[in-house]
Amino acid sequence: MMDTDRDLVCDMVSKVPAVTLGFWIIKVLATTLGETGGDTVTMTWLGETGPNPVYGGYLIGAGIFAVLLIGFVWTQIRAHKFNPWLYWATIVASTTLGTTLADFADRSLGIGYPGGSLLLLTCVLASLFVWHRTLGTVNVNTITTARQEIFYWITITFSQTLGTALGDWAADDLDQGGWGLGYEGGALVFGAGLAVLAVLYFTKKANNVVLFWAAFILTRPLGATVGDLLDKPVSSGGFHFSRPLASAVLAAVIVLLVLVLPQRPGQHPGYAEATA
Repeated sequence: MMDTDRDLVCDMVSKVPAVTLGFWIIKVLATTLGETGGDTVTMTWLGETGPNPVYGGYLIGAGIFAVLLIGFVWTQIRAHKFNPWLYWATIVASTTLGTTLADFADRSLGIGYPGGSLLLLTCVLASLFVWHRTLGTVNVNTITTARQEIFYWITITFSQTLGTALGDWAADDLDQGGWGLGYEGGALVFGAGLAVLAVLYFTKKANNVVLFWAAFILTRPLGATVGDLLDKPVSSGGFHFSRPLASAVLAAVIVLLVLVLPQRPGQHPGYAEATA
């Protein structure tokens, strides 16, 4: 490789964090915050589950978080390098939008959990397909340009929404169209699924890019079920903690972990070759 090419590749750093254990810990907490935060707006403040709901509460909540997400994504794209605070703020915005969009699709549209999950799975797969056909890869470590970031955040938002729908589907009672696993059961199932993916990763039995996206999707229903466990009424199997308070505590823990855990950008796949 010529020196100029080597220098170019070495200067290319991903604008998303390296995929480490710390990344996954913060990701699960961020998805849990997305559940409690989204429910705070639509269920507590807009009263969607109360006796006097605001008309179109889920859609209003989705609109609020969509505006926040668009603002964060625009700032993320304009940034010249990886910024952990900006990245995780964008993730939280996407997961709260995913919460409200999933609730809107499952409940307000009247298509139920199977219909909502199938619709959202189709959106995730279509986004990944178009991304791969357009740019040749969906490896998150290659994200250094605006086009790649746009595809990344679109796919992220669809995956967050799909994960919420799956979490609600697994946890809700059979007479409500769910699997009847409860919040603890749902968390155990999705946690077990992540454990299987971890085994596949460490034994090198599957493609790392495929494993990343599978894990990214599964961490969302895990966070959703844990979030519901925290804030849903005791009669529904939850602990009935205050949604705003739970959200504030989760946000504080995430801030602490971003400060304590190493935050570095992912390494571009061409870096090793360029420095060899």
